[in-house]
Parts: sequence; structure tokens; C-alpha cells
Amino acid sequence: MAAVMYVQCSLKFMGQERRTSTATASLSGTRRTDFIQRSFPFISAMVNNGSVNYDHSKDGRSSELGGCSAEIRNREHDTYLAIRYSKGRLTVMIDVEDKNEWKECIDIGGVRLPTGYFFGASAATGDLSDNHDIISMKLYQLMVEHTPEEENLDWTKIEPSVSLLKSPKDNIDDPTGNFRGTPLTGWKVFLLLLCALLGIVVCAVVGAVVFQKRQERNKRFY
Repeated sequence: MAAVMYVQCSLKFMGQERRTSTATASLSGTRRTDFIQRSFPFISAMVNNGSVNYDHSKDGRSSELGGCSAEIRNREHDTYLAIRYSKGRLTVMIDVEDKNEWKECIDIGGVRLPTGYFFGASAATGDLSDNHDIISMKLYQLMVEHTPEEENLDWTKIEPSVSLLKSPKDNIDDPTGNFRGTPLTGWKVFLLLLCALLGIVVCAVVGAVVFQKRQERNKRFY
């Protein structure tokens, strides 16, 4: 397993289960029977404020925000990974086919990361032995427009977070290797009922219009 990190402290990511504040893109190379629906090597991303445990035994599935498979083994050419964070959106793109074309791997909105952290990379051997060679790392500062509220915000003091409908920590593995959500909360039930009610109203209106048009047609034949 290898990881590219944006961390608060320059500590080892692989050696500690619980981390300080961090954003991480990791490459998992293990192959286990309980993940039969996932093709490895696999790239995943997580954002942690220090309260989330990284489960090595399951390659961080419970804290994963998104990911994709990347066939990088036994390539005779260099492979590339691009991580971009701009205006609250974290994207990860890969180029493993030597076609000079980026393929989207991860796209997550609502991400809040502070400034002043450290970039780093690390690796650890899992069930399979891999050799990870980092040829180079290039960093670029993106020029983007900020709102007045963002300009007045002290970005060095914000806490890493992601605005999700449910926390990655709420993911539970089922026997098929997929995630099932935790029980519905009150507001989720309310939204579901509201959507169902709106659907019924729309169907009723459409049905009334169709019925009225049919009635008008029938009158023409009399």
C-alpha cells in the first residue's frame, strides 16, 4: 500500500491507526476474497480530522470517500497521478495507459482543507509485495477567486471535513463487498416522504390532464 498525504504533522501514516488531521490518496494492492467485487490495485481517498480510524485489514473501506481501480503493475512506462483541490472540490485523475490522457478516478465536492499542512508519501507491504518508485512530485498553486467570506476566513484554523449525506464512518461492509447505509434518520425519512408526496401530486396532475383531453376528444365524436 502506498499513500500521498496532506497532513498536519510529519508522522508516519502507515504505522498509526489513528491520525492527526489529514487528507490522503492511497493505493491498495492487496487481494482478499471478501473484496471479490473490487479489482486491485485500487486508489481511494479519505479526509480525516483525527477522529477516524484507518482499518488496514480492509484497506480503509470504512473511511473511503471514493476510488477507482488502476492497473499499474508490470508497466513498461511511467504512470501518473494528479491530485487537484480547488474551491472545495477534490479530484484525482490517473494516466496509466501512456496515452497522455487523464482519466477521472475521484471527484468529491464539499471538501474543506486548511492551509499550512505538509505533503508527504509513504508505503507499506500488504498481502502482496510491491515496489513503489516515486520519480517526481510537482506542486502547483492554483489561482482562484474567493468570496468576501472566504477572504476573511483564517484557513489555517479550519478543520478538515467533507459535506456528505452520510459519514464514511457509517459505512458497513455486507457479505458482497458493498456498503449498506446505517438506519435512516428522521430528516432522511422526511425527505423520502416529501419526494414520494411530490411524485404522487405530479402523477395526479398528469393523470387529470390526460383524462380531461380524452373527455374532450370523446365529446367531438357525439
